[in-house]
Amino acid sequence: MKLTKYKLGELIEQCDERNSDLRYGLEEVKGISIQKIFIETKADMSGVSLSPYKLVKHDDFAYVTVTSRNGEKITLAHNNTENTYIVSSSYVVFRVLKPEFLSSNYLFMYFNRPEFDRYSRFNSWGSARETFSWEDLCDIDIELPPLPVQQKYVAIYKAMIANQQSYERGLDDLKLSIDALLDKFKHSSSKMPVKDILEEIDVRNSENSITEVSGVNITKQFMPSVASSDDLHSYKIVSNKQFVYSGMQTGRDKCIRIALLNDDKPRIVSPAYNVLQVKNDDVLPEYIQMWFSRSEMDRIGWFMSDSSIRSNLDLPRFYEIKVPVPSKPEQEAIVDIYSAYTTRRDINERLKAQIKNICPILIKGSLEECE
Repeated sequence: MKLTKYKLGELIEQCDERNSDLRYGLEEVKGISIQKIFIETKADMSGVSLSPYKLVKHDDFAYVTVTSRNGEKITLAHNNTENTYIVSSSYVVFRVLKPEFLSSNYLFMYFNRPEFDRYSRFNSWGSARETFSWEDLCDIDIELPPLPVQQKYVAIYKAMIANQQSYERGLDDLKLSIDALLDKFKHSSSKMPVKDILEEIDVRNSENSITEVSGVNITKQFMPSVASSDDLHSYKIVSNKQFVYSGMQTGRDKCIRIALLNDDKPRIVSPAYNVLQVKNDDVLPEYIQMWFSRSEMDRIGWFMSDSSIRSNLDLPRFYEIKVPVPSKPEQEAIVDIYSAYTTRRDINERLKAQIKNICPILIKGSLEECE
């Protein structure tokens, strides 16, 4: 067995079939994430005609040529489902032209490596917006093992994907159970305004003893802050089981930014944030965080945001939101289930990261087998 060298353009071809008959609707509109998967579009589709959208059929690829401000990655995905998606006309859609020489799954493994992200960024051109064009993609030199060798390594990759997806389906079932219990509490438990549940705490980092600065993202998790000031004495300290809340830009993100710290190691946050804690032992902080993790609460927060440019949900208005509070044993029961869910969710994310990390190893293994 030996490797055969090609220009990638010899093995792929562009597709430009449009949704001109409007056969596919909003449910089929997709975007692409930097994780190289198709996602629900984030674009405002009000009044947008879907007729110029491009079809992405089974086994097709789609990618966005713009690579600037994109996390040093190229936005590309492979449709390995039996469904047909539609994407913006600005995307490039292509497929494998010679499947007798190149497996589409093997090609996606090739694309799904950090090496390819670095290559595409290095070979992107432009001033205001750097792009990795179709011509640049076709100009790639690629060495391929024989098709049976490709299929052997693809089988390993697909087996790992199948295991991860099976695990994820169990995760979805667990999430449905949690949502059903919360809906039950919504109709059977008395509701309390947030002002009767949480109170504000204001402890400052006056001695600059804590240097780890955090922010809160739209997934309601702590994230490293970009703050670069050496003078952090005015920053607020967040301790274990305390919340960080930000009312800023709630309307823009359509999200209530709130996160619960589950860590014995304190952190500090910007003085613009509010630090909150539960007022009494009858309410579990984990239950409150779980309730505010629901999309229903994000919609309420968005609706209650003021109509200024930044669409804030200021603390007094946040305090007006009502939360159903069941008995403490009921809270403890659902918090235990939610804890199991978050643990499994984190494991699932690690599994997906491991699958992505194994792509370079599988490609390298297939090449070395032929060498």
